[in-house]
Amino acid sequence: MTAVNVTFWWYFLCATAVFNVLAWAVSAAALRRDQSAMTADSYIACRRQLILSAIYVFGCAFRSALPVYDIPRLCLINGWLSSVVVGRSVATIAELSFIAQWALLFRERAGSTGSPTAKIVPVAIGFLIVIAEICSWYSVLTTSNLGHVAEESLWALSTMLFVASMIAVVPRCASSRRPLYLVWCVAGAAYVAYLLLVDVPMYWDRWIVDEENGRQYLTFAQGVLDVSHRRVVDFQWQDWKTEIAWMTLYFSVAVWISISLIHAALRGAQRRRESEPRRSLGGPARFNA
Repeated sequence: MTAVNVTFWWYFLCATAVFNVLAWAVSAAALRRDQSAMTADSYIACRRQLILSAIYVFGCAFRSALPVYDIPRLCLINGWLSSVVVGRSVATIAELSFIAQWALLFRERAGSTGSPTAKIVPVAIGFLIVIAEICSWYSVLTTSNLGHVAEESLWALSTMLFVASMIAVVPRCASSRRPLYLVWCVAGAAYVAYLLLVDVPMYWDRWIVDEENGRQYLTFAQGVLDVSHRRVVDFQWQDWKTEIAWMTLYFSVAVWISISLIHAALRGAQRRRESEPRRSLGGPARFNA
């Protein structure tokens, strides 16, 4: 029965991945539809958001189809693509792309509002997330959960900075954008609560148990070989249950937020087009996809 539950969860992840890819494709079509009316700068900004979101959306779709539980090396399909080294590499690239989306948003906000916060925050968050990714790889390679404690703590700190900066920016932005900003703030606050109340304590408890049991951690060299070759196919609910909640939210809500950043850029381009007088010569730049 437990194997059936994990199988249904896996099917749900795959169905969600298909929906997310279709949602991204709709966003790409929206950009293609509007591109002829956009200025060069607006089109480039929207195009960058679209590409970065694609990396995140398709990266999460890949991990939904081939879920991996890193430290015990658990997977659902026995193949090289299900190895931890592949899954973690995809996750790292996708997460850095997601953070780059936010950096682009804040840069655009800094340009339109002149907010110094919007200039500083993306740099700080980017630095923290790079360190978080290094901590994640430390845990994955050595099998020590202490790195995950640091990783999730850094994500919590980064998200708190993001929420605080959003709150600072909201009064300066157009009223039409405030509801979306508030949704992002609520989602960010909920994410911080989850990290601090569930995720960080869970990894800390795992590390304490490993220490009490005298667990022998891998060296970096041993870890590289291990993540490249060792895979354990497992459909037992008790082995996956601690991962199911965060994976489900990560591969759904987080992806939808990534896609929403594309539409925020599209709406920003539309608003600039409506507020700026059309130049008498030349007009807006036109592009071919």
